[in-house]
Amino acid sequence: MPANAPHPWLRALGLVTVVIAGAWLGLLTVGDVRVPVGPVNTTMTLRPSLSGGTKINVSPLGALRLDSHTAPVRLDVNVDQLDPERAQALVDHPERLSGLQDEVAHDVEHGTFDLALRSTVAVVAGATALGLAVYRRPRRALAAGGLALALLAVSGASAYATWNPKSVLEPRFSGLLSSAPSLVGDARSIVTEFDVYQRELARLVTNVTKLYDVTSTLPAYQPDPTTIRVLHVSDIHLNPASWKITASLVEQYKVDVIVDSGDTMDHGTAAENGFLDPVADLGVPYVWVRGNHDSLTTQHRLERMKNVHVLDDGRAETVAGLRFAGIGDPQFTPDRSAATGGDAAERLAGA
Repeated sequence: MPANAPHPWLRALGLVTVVIAGAWLGLLTVGDVRVPVGPVNTTMTLRPSLSGGTKINVSPLGALRLDSHTAPVRLDVNVDQLDPERAQALVDHPERLSGLQDEVAHDVEHGTFDLALRSTVAVVAGATALGLAVYRRPRRALAAGGLALALLAVSGASAYATWNPKSVLEPRFSGLLSSAPSLVGDARSIVTEFDVYQRELARLVTNVTKLYDVTSTLPAYQPDPTTIRVLHVSDIHLNPASWKITASLVEQYKVDVIVDSGDTMDHGTAAENGFLDPVADLGVPYVWVRGNHDSLTTQHRLERMKNVHVLDDGRAETVAGLRFAGIGDPQFTPDRSAATGGDAAERLAGA
């Protein structure tokens, strides 16, 4: 071996690095599979992970995670939209709801099979292409592709061996879906009372489809060039999903100014101020007035942001061509079980 030749272990480590990077790029580029599951359209993909499992994203409501398997890959499922034609078919033929569970299971099985095939091609192609770009030798590139296929096979075997179908009974919710167990009951109650939930699902699908039918026939709104779009938000109370939803509405409806009428916080403490950071990235003026859950500490934090206009003491400001005036709530009462707070409560919030 030449004196300047790299150690075999270093060459092997370099090859593994190229394989992992190429496989990841392949999955990111062409690894998605669009799958209709029951009345909704979904996108499935595999992502590298240290713990495995399944993540189901229901934007903008949040996500739920399942400990479905242990492997270096995670299954991501994005719920994109409700398909109006399939939903209408369920409304027109409610007897199909009795077979909806089997239909969903079949759709998921079919989608998982398609995802496995597509992911295999994506992983091998990505690792081979990156191997050829790095080493510029076809044999090394093919070795990279073969190693990627072997790693994917091991990951699949690990997922199969550790597959836990009961994980659906213990999902972990995030975002607005965190309230799901208290709203619809836990997964075990859904299983034991499936007939009740089946009837409720029929009502839900019916209502959503009727709403779609009505809105789809409304005339398209053609705003005047001088139209000013105002988005009103209130009582956010540290909701972690609020800023993503707000940003989505700003972009979708070309909002000119946001008006927040308070109670952005829960207790108005200095520790909560970091929650306000995304306000600076919304890209439009933000008019804010203090609520009874917001302290002067909260107000001072917002006053330092360039796009925020704080209203208090009856002051009026012209923002986006509109005149706004407001007075912050004179009572700071984040805890209704305690007496109405004054200076002492404000000092405690700023501690």
